[in-house]
Formats: sequence, structure tokens, C-alpha cells
Amino acid sequence: MQKTILFIGGGIETLPAIAQAKSIGLYTVVSDMDVNAPGSYYADDFLKCSTYDVSDTLSNVMDFTASGKKIDGVMCVGTDVPLTVASIAKALSIPGISTASAELAMDKVAMKKKFREDSVPIPNFKRIKCYDELVKSIVDWGYPIIIKPVDSRGARGVLKLTKDVDKAWAWEHSKKNSPTNRVMIEKYLDGPQISTESIMINRKCYTAGFSDRNYEFLEKYSPYIIENGGDLPTKYNNQIKAKINEVLERASLSMGIENGVVKGDIVIYNGEPYVIELAARLSGGYFCTHQIPLSTGVDLVGNAIKLCLGEDININDLKPKYEKFICQRFFFPNPGTLNYINGLEQLEKDTTIEYYKIYLKPGQKVEEPVSHPSRAGMVIASGDSRSNARKNAINAINAIK
Repeated sequence: MQKTILFIGGGIETLPAIAQAKSIGLYTVVSDMDVNAPGSYYADDFLKCSTYDVSDTLSNVMDFTASGKKIDGVMCVGTDVPLTVASIAKALSIPGISTASAELAMDKVAMKKKFREDSVPIPNFKRIKCYDELVKSIVDWGYPIIIKPVDSRGARGVLKLTKDVDKAWAWEHSKKNSPTNRVMIEKYLDGPQISTESIMINRKCYTAGFSDRNYEFLEKYSPYIIENGGDLPTKYNNQIKAKINEVLERASLSMGIENGVVKGDIVIYNGEPYVIELAARLSGGYFCTHQIPLSTGVDLVGNAIKLCLGEDININDLKPKYEKFICQRFFFPNPGTLNYINGLEQLEKDTTIEYYKIYLKPGQKVEEPVSHPSRAGMVIASGDSRSNARKNAINAINAIK
């Protein structure tokens, strides 16, 4: 009998996962508030409901199943809605993380408190309840400090505070980017950062992807923290990777995730990995759908689909089959109104460009970047070395006008 999988969120970054699910014979359902979401056209069925509204989604899902249709698995890709996913899994008695684990993933302060209780290495942090408390904390901690919303995503409201940044403005900016008006600060650990993608299976962590995050625009877009892609494979050796995997496993278990996908933000400080955040979902930015398979041969999305359907996973399928050099970089056009896009035909002809996407269309207004959704598009390039892959990606970015 054909199985059915529900994707929470039908954004453009979910399309590759929907396509993969359809390619293996699954019946696909997408839920999204936007009836024009890309996934709404591509999936076999569609539910109109907010991805962040758990009760709204649950109500629609229960109506769907009451009509005689069954849902065998639920997941999200590039959409930070683990609580919606976990709540549906619980209601339908299908595989998924607990709602308690999902709630931790949605609340950075609660997550960090649990990590601290369980001795998971993290930067020092503190919930800030008023502006005066922020000022006092800066005096106590010194600069630089990261200020961010407790419950936002996509780097919205995340700022690096230095003595040159208006503290009162920073406080208001972070607070308004929190759905619950909650703000926290974090000690800035000066070190390289790594994005990871892992699957927990029976309390063991298997990390399939390590990407060296690129922050070349920290000064240009200060105080906003804007990432400009990443490079695979990581430049770090197997010893560091093993340390990162061990820390990710401890962090996942601290959150109660014994079986599930986890996306990690890691900083290497004084030679040791620290957890900045852990997300209980597959990542966006085409990391899980494109970069990891291109670089390692690991079908992360396919295995995540198996996991949410309760099917067995061969752990050997999560081990890299090879290491190819992959570089992703983003487009940051100057602010203004986009009138035209030239040069796309060059990307089509360039055999080193594995994938590209332009998010904007002529007529749209381009703002100064303040968070990751501000990025205008991206390219993923390959090369026979790390430097060549990077050069190919940068050349592609420069070719587009």
C-alpha cells in the first residue's frame, strides 16, 4: 500500500525533498498558509494552515485523516517548526521526537539551560528582561556580546554588540524580532563556525555533513551577523570532527532526542567545539538537499524520510562515500529596485555550477541585508580543490549583474 508523507511548509527549499519523496513512490501532502507556496503546486495534496500554528495544523490534519486518508510520516525541511511536526506525530502515533524536545528546540534560553545542566559546552548566556539589565551585563561581561531573540530564526534580530553599536536600538531591534518579546545575550566566542547535519539513531549521533561557515561580511554588514555560505568538506581533521559529533550527541540527548534529525551550529574555541544552537529539523540553504549529497554522496534527505516513516536505516548509508569540494555563496545586490538580471545564461553553461537559485524578480525592492532572508539568491559550485570551488562560486556571483 502506498505510504503518505506530510511536509510542514511548502517553501522553495522543501521542493527537492518533496520531489525525492515522490520519486520513491510516496503520496505527498504539504501544509502551508500560502496557497501559492511552491510545494502546494507540486505535492499530491495540500492543506491550507499556518506552519507555526500547531492547533490550526492539527485540526486540518485530523480532518484529512477523518476523510479516510492516512498519514504515515511527517517532517519539515528548512522550516523551523519542530513543535508542529512533533505534535502531529504524537496525535497520529507515528514516529517523531517528543513535544518536550521540540519545545526546547523552539526556545533558545530553555535549550541553553538544559545544556548547562547536562554539561554540554556552550557559550555563557543570560536572559535579559529590560534595557537596564542589558547595560549592566555589558559592564559585567565586556564587549563583544551577541544579543538575539529567544525564539526567532534565520538570524533575525541577531546582532554583535560592540562599543560602536547603539545599545538602546539593539535592544529594541532584537525584542521586536521575538514573537514573545524575549531577548537573550550570549558571550561571543571568537572562532571559526561549522554547520552540521546529523541523524540520531537509537541514541547514537551520525553526522553526515560538516560545512565551514563563511562570515566575510561581518564588518560590512555590522552589527548584523550575515553568513555568506560555506565550504565542504570541512578543513578540520577527523579528531575534531569526532569531538563535534560527540558534543552533538550529548546535546541531542540533553534535549531528549534519541531518534531524529538535528542541525547544529558549532564554534571552535580554543580548539574545542561549543554548541551555539541545535535545531530539531533538516536545514535550509540547500545544505541537506544539495551540498551534502554533492560533497559526500550521503542521501541525508532520503534517510530522514525513512526515519519519519519508521523504516530501518543502514548506518553505513550515513557515512561519506567520497569527499568532493563544494562551495556555496550568496548574492547580495546593492539596495534599490531590481530592474533586470543579466548573466544567468553563463551559469547555465558553467559546468562547475552544480545548482543556483535567484530569490528575487524584477520589480522587487532590495533592502540592505539584516538577516538571512535578505539574501537574494545563491550558487553552489564544485572544484578540484577547496580554493578552486571557492573561485568558481565567486566567479559565478560576479557574473550576475
